[in-house]
Amino acid sequence: MAARIGQLSGVGTVGHRNSIAKVASLISGTNCTSSVAVHFTALPRLSSRPSVVKQHLIQPEQPSKRSQTLCSAAAAAADAADGDDRSKSELLGLLGLGLMFVAWYGANIFFNIYNKQIFKVFHYPLTTTNLQFLIGTFLSLTFWATGVVKVPKFDLDVLRKIYPLAIIHVVGNVLTNVSLGYVAVSFTHTVKAMEPFFSAIFSALFLGDVAPLPVMLTLIPIVGGVVIASMSEASFNWIGFLSAIASNITFQSRNVLSKKFMISKGSLDNMNLFQIITIMSFFILLPVSLFVEGMPITPERLTAMGLSEATQEQVWRRLVAAGVCFHGYQQLSYMILSRVAPVTHSIGNCVKRVVVIVASLIAFQNPISTQNAAGTALALVGVFLYSQAKRKYKSKS
Repeated sequence: MAARIGQLSGVGTVGHRNSIAKVASLISGTNCTSSVAVHFTALPRLSSRPSVVKQHLIQPEQPSKRSQTLCSAAAAAADAADGDDRSKSELLGLLGLGLMFVAWYGANIFFNIYNKQIFKVFHYPLTTTNLQFLIGTFLSLTFWATGVVKVPKFDLDVLRKIYPLAIIHVVGNVLTNVSLGYVAVSFTHTVKAMEPFFSAIFSALFLGDVAPLPVMLTLIPIVGGVVIASMSEASFNWIGFLSAIASNITFQSRNVLSKKFMISKGSLDNMNLFQIITIMSFFILLPVSLFVEGMPITPERLTAMGLSEATQEQVWRRLVAAGVCFHGYQQLSYMILSRVAPVTHSIGNCVKRVVVIVASLIAFQNPISTQNAAGTALALVGVFLYSQAKRKYKSKS
């Protein structure tokens, strides 16, 4: 009966529940509006005035059994329409979240691929990193100007506290780019899988947060996997390896300090904190980059490197694309974190590393031995176990 009334009314949204009631009223000859509405709204609060109380206590004429059935069916149809709306809204929300994950992974993949392609012909990590900060600065200002991200309120005291985080951010990204310039993308990310190891150490040192023994035990496969993978890595290079390790150390110290900062201030959300750090990082690295590397991106310098005009244009396109992807994937990471639980984000980040490693192996056709693959897999499994163990013992505490 409910389905029949829903079909007769030709509606499927909560906004049209009155139409369902009208159709039921026409069929039954009874006013079904109140019967339908009672499923959605509470009875009004009774007034202290006797006249109003009397009005609410007056009982309407009892409808026939057939009318009651039709009105109940109308109410059920309206409930179904409301449920359909909620289901559609949830489905759209999940679809949007899924697209954000795809964009997050895609931006990270292309950032790493473009960066590696750049460093094959353009060996200037400071200039490359600062161009990425420059593009991030432009995007951050654009997001604030257009209202995509709410403009934060901060003062010089806040900037003074953020300044050390910006310095660490600069060092960490420069070291990552140095590593990408010397070893394969897959190996850099295998080494960077040791993030939980350094996170546990710095959390204990700076925050006094000592992880339980089961959580610490999950660090063994992480470290062991990286050691196994390093022993058989075809592109192994000490500069690339140590740069990736140092990048881990700087980024995890930044994360711990960020956490400490957010706890003490709480004035900035993570996205605005990242955008302010990006802008500050550009100005911090600019004089260092100019002093150490000069202006290697000029046409004269690129020509002196033996690069043709076509290759120079390709370098510029990849520099811009890498900068957009660099800022984009980090912004998407914060957007996803605001929509899901931290453990879900942690698992997603672990999967992202797997996707980046596989994509880079396909893109560059890097040779990989069985021992190297086993070590990488062991490290990534350890990262997953770490996130699960940390979630379990955090919930218990």
